[in-house]
Amino acid sequence: QVQLVESGGGLVQAGGSLRLSCAASGRTPSSYVMGWFRQAPGKEREFVTAISWSGGNTYYADSVKGRFTISRDNAKNTVYLQMNSLKPEDTAVYYCVADAHYSGTYYWEYDYWGQGTQVTVSS
Repeated sequence: QVQLVESGGGLVQAGGSLRLSCAASGRTPSSYVMGWFRQAPGKEREFVTAISWSGGNTYYADSVKGRFTISRDNAKNTVYLQMNSLKPEDTAVYYCVADAHYSGTYYWEYDYWGQGTQVTVSS
């Protein structure tokens, strides 16, 4: 089992920045692919980004490329999501995920989920 706890969400104006953190604990979290999904009210859960266990491979949704950066610190079992140039359409609950394998946008394939953190971008 892997436990995930997100932090860092909040309210920010359009064009601003936020950094989300996801602290992992449990069964060898450093060996897992980790990533972020988001879900806005009335919309489906959406893939945002993911990172391989080594950090050598990163994946981004087209909607966030060039604005968001994922990174990880395996010594701290923590994944970070740096979000810059935020837009109102980035408003959503952001979920940290972990799995033994990268499964792209297929959210149902990720075994472990955090409780979510709210990000609100005002215009």
